[in-house]
Amino acid sequence: MTLNIDPVYVAVDDAFAGANIATLVADLALMVGIFFLGRGVARASEYQPRAVRIALGRTVLAVALAGVVFAFSLIDRGGTTTSFMLDLGAQPAAAAYSIIQFGYDGVVVAVMAVVAARQIAQSRGMQRLPSTLLLVGSLSGVALAATVLVMDVAHVAGNVGLMSTVSTIYGPLFLSTFLFLCLGLAGQPGVRWALARSRERRTHELVRQLTPTWRRAAQIRPGISQGDLAGLPLEDSEAQLHRQVVEIRDAAIDPRVCFKLNKQERVMVDDAEAHLLGQDPTEGRKPVPLAGESREAR
Repeated sequence: MTLNIDPVYVAVDDAFAGANIATLVADLALMVGIFFLGRGVARASEYQPRAVRIALGRTVLAVALAGVVFAFSLIDRGGTTTSFMLDLGAQPAAAAYSIIQFGYDGVVVAVMAVVAARQIAQSRGMQRLPSTLLLVGSLSGVALAATVLVMDVAHVAGNVGLMSTVSTIYGPLFLSTFLFLCLGLAGQPGVRWALARSRERRTHELVRQLTPTWRRAAQIRPGISQGDLAGLPLEDSEAQLHRQVVEIRDAAIDPRVCFKLNKQERVMVDDAEAHLLGQDPTEGRKPVPLAGESREAR
């Protein structure tokens, strides 16, 4: 991508005797990068059918790289040019060079789109955002590859009008492809961080809400832990909440004591337990019955 910057390209190509070798270096690097990108996205999902494994395999990459190098060797390249395909794209070898390259890139991003769509279907809430961005970027990449293929064929066929018309969407597609791919990849750790922070805040809030009920249970149940919550590390809020829930429920089922929860306290205990289990208490989860309630019913 850096070699697409004209001054950088000219400087690098001069080191290769000005034969547009920098174009080949840049395109090969991009193909290998997209190969690893596609494999990374696929490995993040359990969905890896045979077709996906073949498309993202080393054999397909090696064949594509060999084809690109061979086609490049047949191009009459001349001196350094910063508009390689515009100047040389009328040559069949140059068209083949571009078609092989973008054909491979298009296959890889198409696989990424399939994987991203499956991840969206299996996710919920904020977790869908990175996969959605990745899907948009992948679909943009597929459209970009298709656009380049049309431009290559039109150039070789001498249909400059069609090539010029289609080229108007090349720039926006190129930008959106890399923009949304980068946002999608960066969004995954970003969303994980945000969810972890949200869960931590929710855990601390549940600990605060349950503390009065827990202290009441600790005062009346023989043998229950009398230590303060500060006895656990402050950062171990999940352990604190687990301790509270367990000891409150133990007090409720101990026949030696009379410990009852009011309706609000039962809701808080149920919510805390659902939180620890990774459940959503708003999705109609049935509250866990307390033994004290069962005795009253009997």
